[in-house]
Amino acid sequence: MTNSELLNYSTQIRRDCLRMIHSAKSGHPGGSLGCADFFTIMYAEILNYDVKNFAINGNNEDVFFLSNGHISPVWYSTLARFGFFPISELSTFRKLESRLQGHPTPSFNLPGIRIASGSLGQGLSVALGMAQNKMLNNDNSVTFCLIGDGEIQEGQIWEAIMYGGAKNVKNIVAVIDYNNKQIDGDVSDVMALESIRDKWTSFHWNVMEMDGHNFDDMRKVLTEAKQQSSNKPVVIIMHTHMGQGVDFMLDNHKWHGTPPNDDEIKIALSQLKETLGDY
Repeated sequence: MTNSELLNYSTQIRRDCLRMIHSAKSGHPGGSLGCADFFTIMYAEILNYDVKNFAINGNNEDVFFLSNGHISPVWYSTLARFGFFPISELSTFRKLESRLQGHPTPSFNLPGIRIASGSLGQGLSVALGMAQNKMLNNDNSVTFCLIGDGEIQEGQIWEAIMYGGAKNVKNIVAVIDYNNKQIDGDVSDVMALESIRDKWTSFHWNVMEMDGHNFDDMRKVLTEAKQQSSNKPVVIIMHTHMGQGVDFMLDNHKWHGTPPNDDEIKIALSQLKETLGDY
């Protein structure tokens, strides 16, 4: 896709997220808006997958895990927009008996979802297990895992980082959504992570960085990360802005888990052009 086409997708995905969360009167808009560009380029260009024949084992295709599962709206919208399930189903977000629960779950056989996530700190462990399974089966496809920067405060994450480096798990790419925001404020104030690059390096991961709102930069770094992961585990520090695309949500931790009200949704949607058609 051209960068203009990618932007059309990510803009529509942002609209979807806001409308889903507003309708449900519950959800996490900040991180969802911040990661829309990343999800768009991942499913448009980076991941190798078979949208028509989704299989839970992920054999011979790239696999994506969302560890910070509370930003499920951006994943659901992306999966729908790229053909995993009907776009109209987005209207059921957080409804009773819906497949689109607040945190992703495979319980309802939703294509694209392989694990329940949202209990923070667990996704990287699962991703490493998938990557090792692929190694044992001579499957050279790549496993990706998105984790939040606040999530790195969880102890299990560091056990997984240590394990991945110690065992030199290959074909694994972890991506940190580094927006320096979590539910209680700035990550640097709640529990500072610095120097995050030095810490991952010391655990024998190859560390890269990218701008999570620049398609050219993401295309370059993610492609290189896939290649480099054949030799050692890779982590990408992805710099994003919470609430990207909506001025009153931008870089404001209030919007970690607060749905927009009726007046706010009108303002927000006025700043995000409908590009692919609303559900």
